[in-house]
Amino acid sequence: MFGLTTGLMLTVLPLYAWHHDFSAAAWVWFAVFLYFSGLSITGGYHRLWSHKAYQAHWGLRLFYAAFGAQALQNSVLVWASMHRVHHREVDHETLDPYSSRRGLWYSHMGWMLRDEQSHKLDFGNVRDLEKDPIVAFQHKHYLGVALFMNIAVPLLAGWATGDPWGTLVLAGLVRLVVNHHFTFLINSLAHFWGRQPYTTENSARDNDFLAVLTYGEGYHNFHHLFQWDYRNGIRWWQWDPTKWLIASMSWLGLASNLRRTPEFQIQRAKLQRHFEKARERLAKAESGDRVAHLQLLLEHELQSFSATLSEWARLQQEKFEHAKQQLTEHWETSEVRRRIQHLEDSLRQQQKRVRLLSLQVA
Repeated sequence: MFGLTTGLMLTVLPLYAWHHDFSAAAWVWFAVFLYFSGLSITGGYHRLWSHKAYQAHWGLRLFYAAFGAQALQNSVLVWASMHRVHHREVDHETLDPYSSRRGLWYSHMGWMLRDEQSHKLDFGNVRDLEKDPIVAFQHKHYLGVALFMNIAVPLLAGWATGDPWGTLVLAGLVRLVVNHHFTFLINSLAHFWGRQPYTTENSARDNDFLAVLTYGEGYHNFHHLFQWDYRNGIRWWQWDPTKWLIASMSWLGLASNLRRTPEFQIQRAKLQRHFEKARERLAKAESGDRVAHLQLLLEHELQSFSATLSEWARLQQEKFEHAKQQLTEHWETSEVRRRIQHLEDSLRQQQKRVRLLSLQVA
């Protein structure tokens, strides 16, 4: 399939462009289908079905299933099953289907050209998805749906705007190849290039440039730690059109139960990374009074951090007790909510102190 689509793009595209002009409408359809199919993978296949980050109306699920098939990355069941294995076995050299430890090429697309034990399908981990009639229908009729969405739909769109063949070349063929590699960048480059602000327990990275190419999936370090969050870019300025799509659908009543990571957990993870960096710098620094003093400061910050975590755990227990007594709503609006906000602010302030301490080691 990759040889066919890439070969056709490298031959048909220049030949057609030599003899014909592409209409403005063909370029518009290219962009529309690029985003429709790309967002159906990220918002549908990935965040909805693989991670259950939110719930979607049947109309939105139907859109995802149709344009996800246009992305030609297999059915929802196959995609989600493999992706759940990837998260469970991330970076394992033999169990992770597209392990980054096998190299950049392997994790990008080489894994799909190999017959490995980790690629054997077992739908035991997607029994929940088999109950979705839209997912079941798409899986059963995947080839027909995929051919219709990749050939018939671009031709019909082009016919409606007066350029059927140019639209098929751009919005069908070229769009498909581009979409493939944009998605594959998450399996490959997002595990090699970027920052690790939340965890170093796996190879996933946050990368703003990749986020632009992948409809917001580039904040991969966050995602691998908090995979059930409907967001990848958690701040308003971070490019995550998939997050914006899901939020917009919720405003329209087409999405619900959007899951978000508590801010305290996010700040805790970031602060733990700052502690790790400070320890690493102190371990490499030459011993002396100044370094000893910085080590004492770091120990003090660790004690403060431990006290904050203890207070958080106590508040969570208090919330649990209120839930048992069916007083959760009262708990959420009580003084306890203010105390949690105070703990979150404390972690942010401590991050600044530990970062400054780390910089002083240099």
